[in-house]
Amino acid sequence: MAGLFAPTAVGATPGLRPNVWDLVALPLILGALVLLAYGAAQMATPYNVGDPLPLTLDPLHLPYYLLRTALRMGAGLVLSLLFTLVYATIAAKSANAGRILIPALDILQSIPILGFLSITVTGFISLFPGSLLGMECAAIFAIFTSQAWNMTFSLYQSLRTVPADLTETAAMLHLSPWRRFWRLEMPFAMPSLVWNMMVSVSGGWFFVVASEAISVSGQKILLPGVGSYIALAIADRNLPAIGWAIATMLVAIIIYDQVMFRPLVAWSEKFKFEETAGEEAPESWLLTLLQRTRLLRQMVEIVRDLVEAVMIRIRSRGRRIVPTLFRVTPRVRWPGWLGSWWWSTALALGAAAAAVSIGRSVSDGVGWGEVVHVLLLGLATATRVVVLILLASLVWVPVGVWVGLRPRLAQRLQWIAQFLAAFPANLMFPIVVAMIVRFDLSVDIWVSPLMILGTQWYLLFNVIAGAAALPSDLRAAAGNLGLRGWLRWKRLYLPGIFPAYITGAIAASGGSWNASIVAELVTWGNTTLTATGLGAYIAHWTHRGDFPRIVLGIGVMCLFVMGLNRFLWRRLYVLAEQRLRLD
Repeated sequence: MAGLFAPTAVGATPGLRPNVWDLVALPLILGALVLLAYGAAQMATPYNVGDPLPLTLDPLHLPYYLLRTALRMGAGLVLSLLFTLVYATIAAKSANAGRILIPALDILQSIPILGFLSITVTGFISLFPGSLLGMECAAIFAIFTSQAWNMTFSLYQSLRTVPADLTETAAMLHLSPWRRFWRLEMPFAMPSLVWNMMVSVSGGWFFVVASEAISVSGQKILLPGVGSYIALAIADRNLPAIGWAIATMLVAIIIYDQVMFRPLVAWSEKFKFEETAGEEAPESWLLTLLQRTRLLRQMVEIVRDLVEAVMIRIRSRGRRIVPTLFRVTPRVRWPGWLGSWWWSTALALGAAAAAVSIGRSVSDGVGWGEVVHVLLLGLATATRVVVLILLASLVWVPVGVWVGLRPRLAQRLQWIAQFLAAFPANLMFPIVVAMIVRFDLSVDIWVSPLMILGTQWYLLFNVIAGAAALPSDLRAAAGNLGLRGWLRWKRLYLPGIFPAYITGAIAASGGSWNASIVAELVTWGNTTLTATGLGAYIAHWTHRGDFPRIVLGIGVMCLFVMGLNRFLWRRLYVLAEQRLRLD
């Protein structure tokens, strides 16, 4: 950096003056800040529950609606990232904590967005009385629940599969737990986390209609946004308005692909675990622009130096609370049989107490006959989920590997995959309803593709991330050994992507259960088609406001999701962690 600060003939410091690249980047950043400030001010306007919010299908209002939705999505992503860093780290570092946190994450993943909204919206409104901010916080929280779980599973899987030679190197260098986390573990996890952030944002778009249509006090409130615009267009059976909504989503996805995800993918490439440089590297015009700026880079370096100085100051005073979160704790702190028995007994007693409490409330408010009926509905939805995940795996695993091994191709197809992943199932309702009614098709079969429409992309994005993370030297070694065809897939590609695939399969499975609420009860205008399944049951009673049956449906959904995760996905997770590591 000395060259940047070399004095000129007049004694000035050119490193503190903007260059040509700063003159291009600064207006872009200032413009984004102005839009952010304006949108944030609109989200905190005075509002009383019961007052109608103006909403129109005029396409001229779509840029404003897009700004409001984008701010909610951005706020949800920031909260999801913070949650991921803390939750996944603690779960991966502490064996005892992981026994609680990972099953709890399974439960949280299985609770549908409508369930979160039904429980939390009143609390958010009470936090901000007389302001629209309470409703906005409820919508942001719903978007957060559609993004956080997938990112958390991704980081947890990466932290548990850090190659042993890298861990031994960190120990030889005597890195502190804090430095090991930021210098080794997070860089190793970064490529997969970036791709999962991408699919999580697309998942938020998939559920944007549900997150912006909030039911409270027996009425539905549509917040200004693209999701509410889509909901209004569906209710009015307005096909041109749906077309405008699709075009707006396409523009939005191209914008955040160019200004956020493409730079992140190109930047995360430097963290790829390999000894030889890859043949191709993703590029980003925005990342190149920011790297060539002078003033902005100086500002970033100043902020970085201040943060490091503060952390050094904290550690020098002996305040080591934060670094202890990143320390690898032993699986058992006392004699093995005693610690394991005590902890397992405590968890079993807590689960039994919760089961008894839920059983009493269900027995008093619903009845056990209804419970059996809902369990059968859950079995029907589970069958759909398993079949759809298997079919999606057969299609997207080969495609994901093929794309992930070609970074430039992945970059060109990136925004297309994001658009398809973000495409809300609601926009397919006109086609599905017309097809089923016109050809007298089975509702139980032909609404099923709507369940996997937005969740299959968890598989694709994770497989792409897993294939892209395969070291080039390992691929070169496979070529030198003459591995071709199916043998190459069996010995290299499938084992290499297996941890990432399991992460995607868990997210896709949980997402499919959530999507069943949208897919099994299809409405277009005055026409409603209902499939046999748990999702339709929850959606029906949510609209009716029957809280005991809502709780029953959500509880059964949690039971099925936890059962699949415990007896299928978690065992595969352990297999990936123990036998299929890049060591």
